[in-house]
Amino acid sequence: MNTEKRSQTLSMQQIIDNLPVVVFEYTVQPDGSRDFTYLSASCEKILGIKRELLLSGSYPMKVFIHRTDWPNFEQNLEQTIREVTPFKWEGRIFNAHGQTIWVEVSGDPVSLPDGRITWSGVISDVGERKELEHKQREADRRYREAASLFSELFNNSPMAIVLLDSEGTVQQVNRGFELLFGYTITELRGNSLNQFIVPSELESEGNDLNSLISAEQVVKIETTRTRRDDVPVSVIIYGLPIHLEDKTIGIFGVYVDITDQKKIEEELKIRNSELDNFVYKVSHDLRAPLSSVLGLVNLAKMPGNDDSLSEYVKIIGDKVGQLDHFISDVLSHSKNLKLDVKTGAIDFDSIIHKTFQDLNYMHGADKVDLTLKVTGPAFHSDPWRIGEIFRNLISNAIKYRKMNDETCSVSILVDVTDESATIEFKDNGIGISQENLNRIFEMFYRASEQSEGSGLGLYIVKNAVEKLDGQLTVNSQPGAGTTFEITLPNKASQLLY
Repeated sequence: MNTEKRSQTLSMQQIIDNLPVVVFEYTVQPDGSRDFTYLSASCEKILGIKRELLLSGSYPMKVFIHRTDWPNFEQNLEQTIREVTPFKWEGRIFNAHGQTIWVEVSGDPVSLPDGRITWSGVISDVGERKELEHKQREADRRYREAASLFSELFNNSPMAIVLLDSEGTVQQVNRGFELLFGYTITELRGNSLNQFIVPSELESEGNDLNSLISAEQVVKIETTRTRRDDVPVSVIIYGLPIHLEDKTIGIFGVYVDITDQKKIEEELKIRNSELDNFVYKVSHDLRAPLSSVLGLVNLAKMPGNDDSLSEYVKIIGDKVGQLDHFISDVLSHSKNLKLDVKTGAIDFDSIIHKTFQDLNYMHGADKVDLTLKVTGPAFHSDPWRIGEIFRNLISNAIKYRKMNDETCSVSILVDVTDESATIEFKDNGIGISQENLNRIFEMFYRASEQSEGSGLGLYIVKNAVEKLDGQLTVNSQPGAGTTFEITLPNKASQLLY
């Protein structure tokens, strides 16, 4: 019987010694002394400390418990002994080689009849768990940092960004999206984005884009979308699928506003077209009077030609004058395009009267009957461009007067306020047909063959008004004269001293 018990005890001891933990008994004597009274053989393997050292009391716990963790260990131990409660602690210890080991200690108390109290429990090496916890904390920290960075980029990006689910339903938009399209996330969330910003004529395009991205294709397209106020917006759309475990769960969309770029491109196309036309017309209109002059010179040099040289000289003078006026208009156009706006005080009376004096050489200028009225406070704008506007309008009124009328009536009314000036320029000339009215501001366009002008005059007027941030309208009927109305901002705050 004793042999059997010894065998069972030995087997139990072998099991305990092979456990992946250290089994211990820690006893507090009635006199208050305390120490380990049992440690399993796995102590040295797991903790790296010989159990004989711990059992002999020659290796105090304070020596092998990490100094940073000792105060917490001591506090828990004293409280457990005082209250006779279960002990549980997690911290770092040093093994005999000075290496740090993370352990978890837990034990339950038993009060013995002789007054001793014994805590029986286990010491576990939790180093792997602590390493996993550390890695998890690092992963969580990196995730939080990445999430914070994404949130900052998402919310503060000047581009419009939207997050959709796989069905194209809005989940989130950034501030840039709200500013560009005029819709808030409250209005959009849970709804199909296409029904808000995709024009009806592009509905199929919007659906196709969602389908392509959901099929894991990255999309880039230049197209048009619509703001809340129905204003079209030119955009480049970048669409990317959002993956989770190899499955597309949503769509990340970026909208880049290229409206200004498109306007510049359109203006560049217009300028290039105008440049082509300009080169052709300039070469033609420069050569025509020169060819006439050359022909007259050759006629004058022909033997036996009895024509009056003075008549040839007069015609040559007219052609040279025509050439000079054309070159002047070309230079004026170039200057208007290149020069910055320079603000100064505008004396309408002085500018208009000086313009009439400068144009006094024109045939019919002496027949102009001028009515001029200027009212309101001081006005400030670009003096040179204001002069060019009146020079071309007055020149046209003289050129396209009714030849059979004794007088050419020109009425100029200027009404100035603190904000703007409204200019009404009215003549009683031959007028302009509705067919030609829409084209009179085109470069080199002549609505009538009555004059051999450059065709640049009203084009220069239009561009000068635009440079001054103004507006220009025209009304005319054949035989009933023409009325131009120009509104220009009063730029008093930009006056150059």
